[in-house]
Amino acid sequence: MSGLVLKLAPHERVLVNGAAIENGERRSRLTILTPGTNVLRLRDALRPEEANTPVRRLCYAAQLILSGDSDAGEMRLKLLRGIEQLGQALTDADSRRALVEASEAVVSDRHYQALKILRSLLPREERLLAGMSP
Repeated sequence: MSGLVLKLAPHERVLVNGAAIENGERRSRLTILTPGTNVLRLRDALRPEEANTPVRRLCYAAQLILSGDSDAGEMRLKLLRGIEQLGQALTDADSRRALVEASEAVVSDRHYQALKILRSLLPREERLLAGMSP
């Protein structure tokens, strides 16, 4: 049987379907067997004030779904619109491919996968924004 494998550091926290779970004193490994389980590592989570760029805002939106703090149906539309808008700014082949994959993940309710794909665009966004600074 396969599933999502989480390797947790001592005292690391993770949200699983909205429930906060903290690891104990030792490193551990958990396997999430149930498909469609929403998982968010809190060390990777963005704070609201950090959602200050287009890609970061989309990551935060996906994160809200995973944490259970937002209705997936409402947020899905916001994510898809945001991904479409990003497609107008990020026109290189790699970014376009990532945006298509993120969009497909959102449509099929694979929000963790969408978050992971969107996070891969953060370095590219940082480089573009740095190039625009006066």
